[in-house]
Amino acid sequence: ALIFEPDDPREQDAKHITYRELLTRVSRFANVLKKHGVEKGDRVTIYLPMIPQVAVAMLACARIGAIHSVVFAGFSPASLADRITDCESNYLITADEGRRAGKTVSLKDNADAAAERTSGVDHVLVVQNTGGDIGWTPGRDYWLHEELEGVDDECAPAEMDAEDPLFILYTSGSTGKPKGVLHTTAGYLVWTSMTHEYVFDLDAENDVYWCAADVGWITGHSYIVYGPMANGATQVFFEGTPTYPDASRYWQVVDKHGVTQLYTSPTAIRALIAEGDEHVEKTSRESLRLLGTVGEPINPEAWNWYHRVVGRGECPIVDTWWQTETGGIMITGLPGAVAQKPGSASLPFFGVQPALLDENGNEQEGAGEGLLAIKDSWPGQMRTVYRNHERFVETYFADFEGYYYPGDGCRRDEDDYYWITGRVDDVLNVSGHRIGTAEIESALVEHEAVAEAAVAGYPHDIKGQGIYCYVTLVAGNAPSDDLREELVEHVRTELGPIVTPDFLQFADALPKTRSGKIMRRVLRQVAADDYQDLGDTSTLADESVLDALIEDRRNRV
Repeated sequence: ALIFEPDDPREQDAKHITYRELLTRVSRFANVLKKHGVEKGDRVTIYLPMIPQVAVAMLACARIGAIHSVVFAGFSPASLADRITDCESNYLITADEGRRAGKTVSLKDNADAAAERTSGVDHVLVVQNTGGDIGWTPGRDYWLHEELEGVDDECAPAEMDAEDPLFILYTSGSTGKPKGVLHTTAGYLVWTSMTHEYVFDLDAENDVYWCAADVGWITGHSYIVYGPMANGATQVFFEGTPTYPDASRYWQVVDKHGVTQLYTSPTAIRALIAEGDEHVEKTSRESLRLLGTVGEPINPEAWNWYHRVVGRGECPIVDTWWQTETGGIMITGLPGAVAQKPGSASLPFFGVQPALLDENGNEQEGAGEGLLAIKDSWPGQMRTVYRNHERFVETYFADFEGYYYPGDGCRRDEDDYYWITGRVDDVLNVSGHRIGTAEIESALVEHEAVAEAAVAGYPHDIKGQGIYCYVTLVAGNAPSDDLREELVEHVRTELGPIVTPDFLQFADALPKTRSGKIMRRVLRQVAADDYQDLGDTSTLADESVLDALIEDRRNRV
C-alpha cells in the first residue's frame, strides 16, 4: 500500500506497509478513538506531518464514521485554533515534532498554543515521532503508542449513508474566514477513485505511483489517501522536500522505488529547473511512464522542461485543473488519448460540463476568453460549507444563476482546449496553495502599529504568485526596516511560514475610490511592476496616492 520515504534517507530507511498491515493499524487506531469517546459524526482535528500515521488517522476516523479535519502541519497555532473552533472539535491528533529538510518543527508546542486559544479540546493524542522534549497536560494528553496497547486488531466499519460527511477541509476565502469544505462519503470516493484510475492510467498490479503532495491539502486527501487506496495502488508516501539533501532527491526516489507515475506541482518543477539539469540527468528515471501537475497552471517553459528533461521526451503529461471544492480532477488530458498542448489543462473529464461566461453571465460559444463555470453537478462536488450553507450558495452559485463558479479565468481555443488564466477574486495561489488576501490583511492590522493594509499577488518565478503587502501605519509610528521585518514575522507567526510576505511596502494612504473602496486592480499592477497602463483611474479620490505607491514600489524589475 505505502512505501514511506523519510525526510533524510541517510538517517532512516524506507518502510513498506502492506494493505493487510495498514488495515490492522487503522482498526487499532479506530479502537483507540472509540476508547476516547469518539462517535459517528464527531469532528476530529488532525495536525500531523507526512508520516504514515496521518493516513492511518484519517482512515481510522472514516472507519468509525467520525469526520476528520486535517490541518496542514505548516500552519500556525492561530490558524489551527480557528479551524478547531469552527468545526467544534473536541479531539486533536498531533505529534511531538515533524521533520522537514533536516530540521524539526515542534507540532506539540503549536498544538498546545492552539488549545489555549480555543475551548473544548479535551483529548489530545500524540504520536511519538522524533522523541523530542514537549510540554504535557495530564488528563488531556495521551501518547498514541501507549493507548494502542491492548486494543483489538479488528474494528467493524460503521454503516454510512452515501451523503454522510466524510471530512472537512478548510480552504481560503476572499472574506478572510477560511471555509470548511465538506465532502461526503460515496460521491467523493467514486470521483477520486475513477479520476485516479483513468487520468493516471493505473495498472495497480505493476505500477508504483507517487503524488508528491502533503495530506494537509486536498491533493493529498484525494490522490494519496482516498483515490489510490480505493484502487489498490502501491504508492510512495514522501516526508521530504524536492531539494533535500540535494536537488536530485525526487529523481533518486523515482529510481529507488521504480516510480511509474509522478504527480507534483509547477512550483516544485520551477524550483528544480533553477537547480540545473545535471541533478536530473545523473539519474535514470527509466521507470517513469507518466507525469502530472496540480495546484496551478503550468507555464509552457516548465511543461517542456518537465517533458524533455524529466520524462526524457517520452512521458505524457496530465496537467490537471480542479479544486478543494470539486473533490477531484475536472479538466485534464488523458494519456495516449488526448493530444497535448503545453500549458493547457486540455479537456473536461468524463461527465464534466464546463462553460465559458462573460462578465454578465452570458455563455460563449467557440474560442474565446472569460470566466470558467460548470453547468451541471458531478459526484465529487462539495456539499456545503460546514455550518454555513448560506455562504456555500453565496460563494459558488450566486454570481451566475444555474452555474457553479470556481473563481477562475479561462481561455478556450479553437480545438476546445481549456487554458486556466488564474484567480479572478481576492485569493492568491502561492506554490499551489490558496491563500485569502483578507486573511493576511487581518493579520497585519492586528499589529498595534498598523492602521490599514491591502494585499495583492504578483508574478513569482518559483511560487507562481508572491505576496505583496501595502501597509499604512498608525500615527506616531515611522516606517523602518526593523518594523518591516517585525510585520513580516508577525504574519508568519499568525498564519504560518507558507504565508510569509515577499514584499511589504509602507504607504501614507491606499488608493481608494470616492466611495471609499480600495482600488485593488491598481495595487496588483504596481505589485507586478506593471504600472504603465493602469486603465481608468478617474474614480480615485486622490491620484497622488497612486503616484506615491509607484514611486516607492519595492518590486522593481
